[in-house]
Amino acid sequence: MYVHKLHIAEFDKIDYQLIAIHSPLEDYRLAYFINKQLPINLKKCNNNIQISSKEGETQFTRFIFEDHQDVAWSLIQNQNDAIVSAPSNNFGLFAESSTEFAPKIYLIPEFKKVDYFFKIENDEVPIEVPKIIKSLKKIDKISTVYTVDIEKIKSKNNLIF
Repeated sequence: MYVHKLHIAEFDKIDYQLIAIHSPLEDYRLAYFINKQLPINLKKCNNNIQISSKEGETQFTRFIFEDHQDVAWSLIQNQNDAIVSAPSNNFGLFAESSTEFAPKIYLIPEFKKVDYFFKIENDEVPIEVPKIIKSLKKIDKISTVYTVDIEKIKSKNNLIF
């Protein structure tokens, strides 16, 4: 019988680029403008990214596109309101459940001012990130676009989806 060993270093390799986007646009409008500016077709993913923290629990929307070169493009919200369910004293058919909104939860807490992240996953195809950033800067409602140094992010696990 053969034994196949996996080394942790195989999973430690970073094979994506991360671009921070500051924009007041709603996520679907930003995806639309990015689709017009870049040769991609972002579509809303049915599986939201679920994050739980001490403040509460929330879900981040995600728009994805995979091209013919196996490059995965993802537009992800960075901030969303936490939903905290308060326990109710009433039980039964007409029980009331109260939901209150807690402070914001961030996908990457180190970048609290970033509205969206644009993640480009690729293994073999070289991606021209400066060219993509230049194209994204042409969108009127985007105020700032820049690359994020992935090595400095403490919460990298939130980007695994």
